[in-house]
Amino acid sequence: MLSDSEIKDIIKIKKIKTVFLQYTDINGKIKNINVPSSQIDDILDNKFTFDGSSVSGFRNNETLDLRLHPDKDTFLILPDSIKQLKNSARFICDIYNSDGSPFAGCPRSNLKRIISIAAKSGYAMNISPEIEFFLFKQDECGNIRNELYEKSGYYDLNFSNKYNDALLNILTALQSSGFCIEEMHHEGSPFQFEIDLGYNDILKSADDFITFKLLTKLIARNHGFKATFMPKPIYGKNGSGLHLNIFLANKEGKNIFFDKTDLYQLSDIARYSIGAVLKNIKGISAVLNPVINSYKRLVRDYEAPVYIVWSVITRSALIRIPQDREHFTRLELRSADPSINPYLAFAVLLQVCLDGIRYRIEPPVPVEKNLFLLSSNEIKQRRIKSLPRNLFSALEEFEKNMAAKAALGDYIFNEFLNSKRIEWNEYRKQVTPWEIEKYIDV
Repeated sequence: MLSDSEIKDIIKIKKIKTVFLQYTDINGKIKNINVPSSQIDDILDNKFTFDGSSVSGFRNNETLDLRLHPDKDTFLILPDSIKQLKNSARFICDIYNSDGSPFAGCPRSNLKRIISIAAKSGYAMNISPEIEFFLFKQDECGNIRNELYEKSGYYDLNFSNKYNDALLNILTALQSSGFCIEEMHHEGSPFQFEIDLGYNDILKSADDFITFKLLTKLIARNHGFKATFMPKPIYGKNGSGLHLNIFLANKEGKNIFFDKTDLYQLSDIARYSIGAVLKNIKGISAVLNPVINSYKRLVRDYEAPVYIVWSVITRSALIRIPQDREHFTRLELRSADPSINPYLAFAVLLQVCLDGIRYRIEPPVPVEKNLFLLSSNEIKQRRIKSLPRNLFSALEEFEKNMAAKAALGDYIFNEFLNSKRIEWNEYRKQVTPWEIEKYIDV
């Protein structure tokens, strides 16, 4: 961690004019207060407040003035290549009440709470996210030009447009900001791309995730594109997933998912973690797939998982165990999407794995067939269960899931549930163009 004097020196040397104090609301949306760098002493002394009643998920806070505590480990000089961020730096902040006590509704502080509980038992979670997103062309007014004639598919190169310039600038900006990028490639749908981030502890990974989305959106805009992390923006095409590669480590940082004596070379802890995720997935889907549109992606025939099984072979399973072993042994959870609040999602996943270890939850036998080729009768005969079909069903499961309650705490759990029920009720009253076309002459 940098000292206060080191931070001040960097701000002076780099001629930083603005410092962004960032935090997220309960739905994972980045919130921000811009502060002139001349007030760095007040920033470091935690003197900046905001009105919590104005932010989604914080509305029930009786003490409306909430205080921002910048985490000095997150101090970052933002890339000068992004014109909106020139001569700027940022801190990611934890939220406190005006009396100095931690605010129970802060997603980041809550994740740190679960990390501390895990550490007392000797465990830490590491995650490597594979983030999919779309780059849509925009006109002069910022409207999306959804031109589906783009023919690029998996791993294709297309030098006939400006996508590669935008993607190269995104990669350069991320690397200059300290990101470890494993790879980038074109995905299966038009205008769809994937960037894979390296492994980090889940707090750093959550911080990087929200920074990744911010930088990607700004750079795309500067190139005339709109970057969207919406799970299913195009009818009839694959949606965007967020595959999470997960392993638990011990106090020395060693991967404890590997056991060379096991049939699948998985430790007891790895099996218990798999078993717990499968057992709880219906109850935590509202956190991993938190928007109405999430469930338009989780349907058959579009390469997104639907069935609650694990596998060491098929990518149609909810959880896949990639072939790498020893210190690369991991489970790949394939149902999440990039609309998540990473602080909530990662807290829930860590809590579920801890419960699996505590209660020794064994997984069922893995399924090694392409699930999308099985008929409905075969699915029933095998007693294979499915993910929730919509946000309403997911919220019904979420409300009774004890792991989710433990992971989020009463305040965030209730605020999240209330926020998402409002979203569902807004949606169910809508009359869509599809309905007009389908039923106007009935």
